Formats: sequence, structure tokens, C-alpha cells
Amino acid sequence: MTVENDIGLLERTLTALGRPAWDVTPEDIDRVVGDLALAGRAASTRREYVQIFKGFHRFLQVRKAVEIEAGFGVRLICPVDEFNASRHVGDDSPAQLPPPTPERVAEFFEFLKARIATARKYAPAARDYAMFRTLYHGGLRSEEVSLLDRPDLHFTRGPFGKLHVRFGKGARTSGPRPRWVSMLDGLDLVLRWFLDDVRRKFPDSPVLFADESGGSLHRGTIRNRLRYLMELEGRPVTDRFSPHALRRACATHNYERGVDLVTIQQLLGHWTVSSTMRYVRPSATFIEDAYRRAVTTTLGELTAERDSSA
Repeated sequence: MTVENDIGLLERTLTALGRPAWDVTPEDIDRVVGDLALAGRAASTRREYVQIFKGFHRFLQVRKAVEIEAGFGVRLICPVDEFNASRHVGDDSPAQLPPPTPERVAEFFEFLKARIATARKYAPAARDYAMFRTLYHGGLRSEEVSLLDRPDLHFTRGPFGKLHVRFGKGARTSGPRPRWVSMLDGLDLVLRWFLDDVRRKFPDSPVLFADESGGSLHRGTIRNRLRYLMELEGRPVTDRFSPHALRRACATHNYERGVDLVTIQQLLGHWTVSSTMRYVRPSATFIEDAYRRAVTTTLGELTAERDSSA
């Protein structure tokens, strides 16, 4: 199904470009992206068009470059450049939309927890709670959480237990980049409860967060599920967020708590710290809060020194 979807998207992209892939120019990419924006297509959709073409062009460079140059006299140079390349920071532009606050995330999880007791189907409601907690506390991408299997949970590894993200996104089409993610902020307790009490209510399969047939949830299904749950929650549209916003919230909230950028980089699986810096959006009072903590710490140290010398 994923391959079929990719082929369909590639065909639509090439049709919109209106010329063979080896003749496409940066201006053609700009035109298609602009037309999609004018048509009201989401940033995530525009990104998918660019990424599917970029992947196909990379395939041509690796497998067909010699034949294309011999047949058409064209040397393949990818037209996706730094100006029209899709940013992978999320469906929403971080310049306009900050990640949800810790208070907002906590309220949403409280809603999910309360819903477990009243939902028509206990198992999917409990799965949603555990899955979105994993997205947030682990800083995972939707496709990464959808590909987790039960053996990927290692509760005895490290002081908190770890998730083995075997299909982490690789940089520059380099393929899967596995990483270990610590189960922080009580995520280990949530996942133990999920395995012991919830997962056995779904069909038997290796998949951790399975659908009602035992298969993996598609990342689009996860996104739609989150949208549906926030509609049920009844909060204003301005209070809603995407799965990727939970990933940015993980980065931001850990940074605000004093976790250094290199550690957050490892948590999120970024190739460089500069990518992580784009995810971090401290709150409006971050400077004041940091100053207050620093002053309080300094005063505490001075008081302790004075008492010890008295």
C-alpha cells in the first residue's frame, strides 16, 4: 500500500511538472510548490511532492545517469536546491506556530486518560494514550512510532529503560538510522502498563501500537487520530497541534529544563545540532525564568558559604 501511494504521488508530481524528470529546473519546482500553496494544500503535502521527486531524481542519478546522458545529452543535477527544498521541521511552520506548552500537553494527556474509562472501546483508547505519550516523551516521528515492535522495548537497559528505534529517519536519503531512546518522565511505567493490560486485547502480532487487525498504524492514521481526539476534547482550533508538534515540544521542554542541545540531538536522532536548534522554541518567559533560576542558585550558594564560615 505504501509503494502504491508513493507511485501515485510521483505520477501526480511529474504531471504537475509537465516535463521529464531530467529536464526539470528549480523554477519548475518553485512553480509546482507555489501552485499547491495557492490551491490551499497543506505544507506537509507540498513537502511530500518535493521529497518524492527528490527521491526519484536520486534514483535516476544512481541507476540511470549514464543512459540518460547518452540518450538525451543531459547530465543529471537535482533541481531541488536550498531555496525550494522542503523543510522537515513539521507540518506547521515553526516561525508562526510554537509547540504546545507543557501545561497544554499535560491537559491533553489528562483528557486521554479520562477517556479510557468512558470510551466505547477500551483498547484503542488506551493504545492512543500510550502511543501519544511515547511520541511526546520519546520525541519520535509518527513513522518511527508506527514501526515499533514489542521486542523494541528494553526495560532493563539503562536506568529508565530504552526504546530501540530501528527505523529512525536517515539524513540525505541515507536509509534507516537506528538509535536508542530513553523512556523518560514515567514513559517506562506507561509502556509496562500498556504491554501488561492493553496490548493483549489486540490480535497477536509483533507490532507494538497495533490497529484492530494487528497491523501497523500508518503515519497518516496517527495524524488523523490525533486530530479526531482533539476535536473530541473540544478545545479551540488554536490549541490544537500535530504529531510533529509533539516532537518539537519534546525538544523545547527538555531544553527549558536544562537538557543540553547535544543530548536532545541524540534523543531526536538528528544528524546535526543545527537541526535540533530549529526545533527548540523556548517560551516567551524563558529568559526571565532562566535568570530567576540562576539568581536563586547563586543566592543559595552564597547563603551556604556564609553559614559554613560563621
